[in-house]
Amino acid sequence: MNEQGMSQNGWIESPEHNADGNSLSALDVKTTDLFPGVTVRKDLVNKVKGNALVPSYVLEFLLSAYATNTDQASIESGVDRVRTILANNYVHREEANLIQSKIREKGSHRIIDRVQVALNEKTDLYEATFSNLGISQVIVDPSLVKAYPKLLVTGIWCMCQIGYAYSGDPREVPWQLLQLKPVQMSRDDRENYMQQRSQFTDSEWIDLLMQSIGFNPDLFSDRAKLLHLVRMVPFVERNYNLVELGPKGTGKSHIYSEFSPHGMLISGGEVTVAKLFVNNSNGHLGLVGYWDTVAFDEFAGKAKKAGRDLVDIMKNYMANKSFSRGVETFQGEASMAFVGNTSHNVPYMLKNSDLFEELPKQYHDPAFLDRIHFYLPGWEFEQIRSEMFTSGFGFVVDYLAEILHNLRDADYSDRFEKYFELSSTLSTRDKDGIKKTFSGLMKLIYPGGNASPEQMEPLLRCAIEGRKRVKDQLCRIDSTMEEVEFTYKRASDGEVVAVQTLEELDYPQLYWRGRVAENSEDKGEAEAPVADDAVAIEGNEGEAGASENANALPVARQQETAAMTPVERLAAKADGKQWELVENQRGITYYKLFGPYLAGAKKIVVEDAYVRKPYQLRNLAEFLEMLLRCKKSDEDVAVHLVTGHNDPGFVEAQLNGLNELASTFSQLGVNLTYEFRDTLHDRSITSDTGWEILPGRGLDIFQKFVDGDWLNPLLRHQQLRRVKECKVTYRRIER
Repeated sequence: MNEQGMSQNGWIESPEHNADGNSLSALDVKTTDLFPGVTVRKDLVNKVKGNALVPSYVLEFLLSAYATNTDQASIESGVDRVRTILANNYVHREEANLIQSKIREKGSHRIIDRVQVALNEKTDLYEATFSNLGISQVIVDPSLVKAYPKLLVTGIWCMCQIGYAYSGDPREVPWQLLQLKPVQMSRDDRENYMQQRSQFTDSEWIDLLMQSIGFNPDLFSDRAKLLHLVRMVPFVERNYNLVELGPKGTGKSHIYSEFSPHGMLISGGEVTVAKLFVNNSNGHLGLVGYWDTVAFDEFAGKAKKAGRDLVDIMKNYMANKSFSRGVETFQGEASMAFVGNTSHNVPYMLKNSDLFEELPKQYHDPAFLDRIHFYLPGWEFEQIRSEMFTSGFGFVVDYLAEILHNLRDADYSDRFEKYFELSSTLSTRDKDGIKKTFSGLMKLIYPGGNASPEQMEPLLRCAIEGRKRVKDQLCRIDSTMEEVEFTYKRASDGEVVAVQTLEELDYPQLYWRGRVAENSEDKGEAEAPVADDAVAIEGNEGEAGASENANALPVARQQETAAMTPVERLAAKADGKQWELVENQRGITYYKLFGPYLAGAKKIVVEDAYVRKPYQLRNLAEFLEMLLRCKKSDEDVAVHLVTGHNDPGFVEAQLNGLNELASTFSQLGVNLTYEFRDTLHDRSITSDTGWEILPGRGLDIFQKFVDGDWLNPLLRHQQLRRVKECKVTYRRIER
């Protein structure tokens, strides 16, 4: 994407250094300069955590107080200070008796613990329970309860001064709460936050948000970054309902447990009506009355049970933002996130059931699912690896969480309506889901609410896709559900744009269950070879692949096709249509993109300025392998590469790699030569077959993956990889 959109932003070396002696990125320098005191180096959290079972926002709260500078000495001193605080004040459960003794001997002691308060109706006093310290019935001043009402729900992490004064009366508790301070920032810094946002480009700001949640943005595509931001929408948008189902180990629940003190993560099998909504016995509100986000972990599982009364009251709350038990009706603002693991891959679910198949029976209900605003495709998130984490600077998560909490008052859901018009066929719930997702993403990326149509459009498309994923599955589950058009019209040119999910593009036959999408002919999806039960692995189409639908052709055409050689049959598929590759799409290979246009070629010229680094040389090797399938075994093809040669770090490796490829493939009838032209910018592939191919990204169409492991199937099968967004254009030229 362009600068106003969400293009990836590489790190630029700077003379400043962090505590490890590594150069700070330009983004780190800008962040620490513009947001002093509320940023922290993200890798420091694991360094100080040790075996303390403390949420990340607690540690970052401490680090923001003692280790916010960028110079090495200050950071090391601050980290040591935080370690000392944790060693002296954090209460490990196995050391509870020791800390109790220390409080008794010293008279008082400062601790870090999770505190929960309850009203003792017999004494009319508020009493606190300390989770790790193991003490209870500690008297709490009512003013503290009024100031921090979440103490009454599930408790919050606090720094407390605990005193000990034994009176001799066994009825009195000797423990005294002398001081309590929640580990939570309370100041509203929205004005400064929005003002400083204007100093960042869009790509820089998105990268800063990625670093703030702990990830290295360089390792994620534009789409992956946007999907990560969708996980944050429940914190910034009221009454937002999100589902994320996918494989294990992708960090689905992490953000709800570690990111914000305004979020609560609970097990999907442990929640009750009283805990979630209101307790009829005492009239106390449940979680939705106190938290911004309530996330249900391990929500999936067909064998799990849920009471019908819970499902019914949840459906009413998700639709109307209110709930009733008995006489009184209560209002709530909490968003709900449902996360869980899937047992099967996407094509299996599409063939045999639907993408909600793992939900418990009580929740596999069209009335419940129709209230979901966005289905986040968990299968698009990579499993978390150590190299994904950042060592750069980001917002202290508690600071960012407080900003997002205060931004819940804003509403940007109609900001796109001046420039884009949603399809009139969409239902009210479809439009609500799209608008709420769009509003949340606007608050995250453009917190001031101002953005151009070009900046808004990717957010709108993302919002539409997430709701479409819900609706398309509802149409599978409930045959009475009316299908709608997930399209929007641009006011600038009147063009109607259809939005598709990646699953629809990757597995069209399975997605539509034998039906062909209305716009599949325009997009070319119907031509994508997809197996019935898995991701297709291409066979040797160049040598053995007869026409896939030969029996459907007229007899004369079948005879003509049968008389062709395999190479001629392949060349006959070249139709000159432009390919538009969608970010994260699968099923794309060099053979599909280039094979029909290069079949039978004797001379090919490849112009690509970026064939320098190891993965780029691997791309070239795979391109040459593809040519082996596009030529007759008794003929040679000459390939001339024009590329750049001005990257000092890869000059020797580039030369060695090109020479090795030339030597290896010359023995197979593919003769590689090369030249360097450092002024080269455009990419093209020209063949004596009469075609010129203009690939927007050259050969670099695939997203990064772990290519050092030969056990990884992505290394051998291109169609399993995810691609980058780009266009491939074909033009007829004179031979």
